[in-house]
Amino acid sequence: MNIATVLRERAIDSADRAALIEGSQVVTFLGLDRMAAGIARQLRAARIQPGDRVLVFCPMSIALYAVLVGIWRCGATAVFLDPSTGRAQLERCCHLVSPQAFLAVPRAHALRIASRSIRRIPVTLSIGQWLPGARTLRIDDGEQGEPRIEPAGLDTPALITFTSGSTGQPKAAVRSHGFLLAQHRVLANDLHLRAGQRDLAALPIFVLANLASAVTSIIPDVDLRAPADIAPARLHRQIRLTQPTRVAASPALLDRLASHVAWHGHQLETFEEIYTGGAPVFPRLLRQLQKVAPQATVVAVYGSTEAEPIARIAWNEIQREDLLAMEGGAGLLVGKPIPEIGLRILPDRWGQSIGPYTTEAFERDSLRADSTGEIVVAGEHVLSGYLGGLGDSETKFKVGDRTWHRTGDAGYLDGSGRLWLLGRAAAKLCDEHGVIYPFAVECAAMAVEGVRRCALVQHEAARVLVAQLEPEIPAVSTGIARQLAWAHLAEVLVVGEIPVDRRHNAKVDYPALRALLKRRADSRHRRSTSS
Repeated sequence: MNIATVLRERAIDSADRAALIEGSQVVTFLGLDRMAAGIARQLRAARIQPGDRVLVFCPMSIALYAVLVGIWRCGATAVFLDPSTGRAQLERCCHLVSPQAFLAVPRAHALRIASRSIRRIPVTLSIGQWLPGARTLRIDDGEQGEPRIEPAGLDTPALITFTSGSTGQPKAAVRSHGFLLAQHRVLANDLHLRAGQRDLAALPIFVLANLASAVTSIIPDVDLRAPADIAPARLHRQIRLTQPTRVAASPALLDRLASHVAWHGHQLETFEEIYTGGAPVFPRLLRQLQKVAPQATVVAVYGSTEAEPIARIAWNEIQREDLLAMEGGAGLLVGKPIPEIGLRILPDRWGQSIGPYTTEAFERDSLRADSTGEIVVAGEHVLSGYLGGLGDSETKFKVGDRTWHRTGDAGYLDGSGRLWLLGRAAAKLCDEHGVIYPFAVECAAMAVEGVRRCALVQHEAARVLVAQLEPEIPAVSTGIARQLAWAHLAEVLVVGEIPVDRRHNAKVDYPALRALLKRRADSRHRRSTSS
């Protein structure tokens, strides 16, 4: 079934309900359906065929979702690249997916100058504005669209995105219509989506589940490309005006919003549910969110590009002994795996191929409670492979006829069946003090007052914790070293800013951090030799 058919059903049973709100613009489910039908007509006129791949550059907006549904109505596949993608990665991705059309907002058409691969794409479309060498795609041109929706099988590709590359080179993740329908069912169940809710939706993929569930999506009036730098006063003003009942957003965005609200003595009174994920969610943020929204259920969601969601935990489910365990190096508690997913812990063999397994051999190899290893998952909403099979050998394996995904994360299940995260399997350090996972140390350090961000690295054969402190808090490096004595830190190094990823503004950019440490070491060496 084409997922556009499900969205067409919402246009019938929720016709006059608001589907998307962007600033002062409101589009109903029926209005969105008509927009998408009109876009499908224009795409067919531009000779977009079923199976074609359309590379889309459009910020989160009403136009984005109208275009996306219009592409699906044509039976085509939408392709998205992260806005932070560099030119080399852009060329590689275009070579990998070979798009038949480039569809973008006017400012993104500068890529036609910068990228040879973009210039080679046969069909070029500009959203809403005429540009030389491009066909204009009108979002709401007032003409009757085609009601026809191309049939699609459950395995027909609907959406191609790229992984962050944290486990190696970014890979093309292909979501089929069947996959998106399965993901919708899981998200609707585990995020308790109900018709009539109003969701401040800052995570694009969650909007699709909202649309399929007759939930109104309010698009944040901030620059979502840099969630750690959003204008919190502007977002808070939008929340007061639009009265959302729930929010799904990255930790960086919610941290900035909650800090602003707390600083000014306000509360987020309208939220009944707060969901955050996409990067590590530490207890401090959950506690802060609960403080500014005491009436809300505050939930951390653990997942990845290939499997969203995997596990979840509410702040009110975390006990004092859990907090003490995290402060003592137990890792980050991310909760019980959701019912729809299969999850096992295998011996940590990241970097080596594993499987195929028989069911019996797989169960024998699966580790029992409190045993650390590699987290693997399977389910209808878990991607079974990448485009062209590139990356499958490193991250996929078979158990009988079922495909399992290797998350690349290390962790363990406790006696209650809750998942504890220890970070990237490839990041573990082995030295004279034994084996340690840096993320477990970082999780503990983040519980120390005054620590804004931190990262454990092995620098010059020693364990060094690099810390970025809150500007108004005095240096606390001595306190960190004392509280983390079990981690055998050689040094706590305070820096002005720890580099983070460009996508989420929350994950430490370890290559950039190591380069920073090397520059500091080189500078120190030059000063010592010159003196």
